Amino acid sequence: MTAWTNPAGEAGDARTRPAIDPVTLLADLECGRVRAAWPDAGAAGGWRVDPEVKSAILARFADRRTRDWDLGGALQFRDRVGLPPRNLLGDPAGTAEVTAGRPWRVVPGGTSVRAGVRLGPGVVIMPPAFVNVGAWIGEEAMIDSHVLVGSCAQVGARVHLAAGVLLGGVLEPPGARPVIVEDDAFVGAAATLLEGVLVGAGAVIGAGVTLTGTSRLFDLVRERELAGTAAEPLAVPPGAVVVPGVRRLGGSFAEANGLGAITALIVKDRTPGTDARVALEAALR
Repeated sequence: MTAWTNPAGEAGDARTRPAIDPVTLLADLECGRVRAAWPDAGAAGGWRVDPEVKSAILARFADRRTRDWDLGGALQFRDRVGLPPRNLLGDPAGTAEVTAGRPWRVVPGGTSVRAGVRLGPGVVIMPPAFVNVGAWIGEEAMIDSHVLVGSCAQVGARVHLAAGVLLGGVLEPPGARPVIVEDDAFVGAAATLLEGVLVGAGAVIGAGVTLTGTSRLFDLVRERELAGTAAEPLAVPPGAVVVPGVRRLGGSFAEANGLGAITALIVKDRTPGTDARVALEAALR
């Protein structure tokens, strides 16, 4: 995924990024000057969280004043003053990076994108969808209908989130890793990713798969078991193809009643054949 860069175009981290300015926070998030988490090969899981950014977002929730937005007809809203809808017609931060080339496309029909969301060039959002504050959406990503992208979630370039996908948000605790879906991954319809799950580049998450930060993932290809913890949430390997499965439960009662638990399985690594099955028609962009 594209790393955070400072205004000079150099890769940065919490030691070199601009200081968090509460006044310009949302604009800084939108144009990528700051982000809730960024790729860092030296960090656990290859990502480093910026707790100061998340704390600054939380401070905006603390302002409980509300205001109205009347856009005509049924498009009437009331929300907190510090969390307005995103300006989708321009870049309030005044940088050309976001709007240059192929701008995003937000199809009419009930989508809501909060301020403080970074939308890369070529992003397509189908209605209805909701993208919460602090999220990062990489270039050419497809956000399909009925998708929820939670607060601070990091979605890479050319990712496809199919209909009904849910990416959990994370603002508390401030140091927790958000849900991350790296470049070129595909997340199938009605899949749910929660509690800081990391989906590696090019991975395919099958329809209906649910993964939490502490889920167990059984890798049939390499015959191993992957598990996450609260400190280091589950990471799906790059290029893995994950589908729903069932694991038989032990114990006399479970065995007598034929009980099993739903789990997730890596059944193969991504191949050209897999690419063809999850490819998005160019016309949809």
